[in-house]
Amino acid sequence: MRDHIHTVVGRYKGKIKGWDVVNEALNENGQLRRSRWLEIIGPDYIKLAFKFAHEADPEAELYYNDYSIENEPKRRGAIEIVKSLKAEGIRIDAVGMQGHYLMNWPTLQQIEDTINDFKKLGVKVMITELDIDVLPRVEGHLGGGDIRTIRITDPQRWRELDPYPDGLPEEKQDALAQRYAELFKVFLKHHDTITRVTFWGLTDGESWLNYNPVPGRHNHPLLFDRQYKPKKAYYAIIRAAQEFESSQKNKD
Repeated sequence: MRDHIHTVVGRYKGKIKGWDVVNEALNENGQLRRSRWLEIIGPDYIKLAFKFAHEADPEAELYYNDYSIENEPKRRGAIEIVKSLKAEGIRIDAVGMQGHYLMNWPTLQQIEDTINDFKKLGVKVMITELDIDVLPRVEGHLGGGDIRTIRITDPQRWRELDPYPDGLPEEKQDALAQRYAELFKVFLKHHDTITRVTFWGLTDGESWLNYNPVPGRHNHPLLFDRQYKPKKAYYAIIRAAQEFESSQKNKD
């Protein structure tokens, strides 16, 4: 591990601002995943990874990144990771909240609570891998990091699970735009803590959600459609930013 981290981080020392040092180390219950790192090294592998990364480039920012940490059990696990690193004086600058969201999950309150919990620990927050799944959920799929492929052979069930092959209807476009606007209002509210928002893809046609968990579906989770045209969600975010900027000026 040390050789790998020193080779990669050391190669780009002074050129890369920050590194995702440890990614997706937790189960949904907040306990450590049974990874090879855990089996071989033990739970201290996380501390060692951050320690080695800091050795390789003392000026680089260091991050922990995970999905569904808006759910309280998993969030508690991430909080313990941050606390344990800080207790030993090991550098960690931010936590990445993977934004693989649904139209109805997580709630805005869950997102805000998560941001505030990490802010209290003295670390920044990044919204990473942001997209919004608009298709029906699939039975037997856990979501998040569940990368199993599920094949659908029944034509009727396929139509139910892929309802928008020709594009997202206007009412769904409106709902998606509203969801994005609500999310960004929360992000902007916490602009002192959130350092960046990164989308997981550019256009709907390139999204991983077209083949996970059911290959061949037509999802519409991003700001640009399959013709690279901006969707209503794009303009909703712009308006949210403009409204926030205006409110800040009024305060001044």
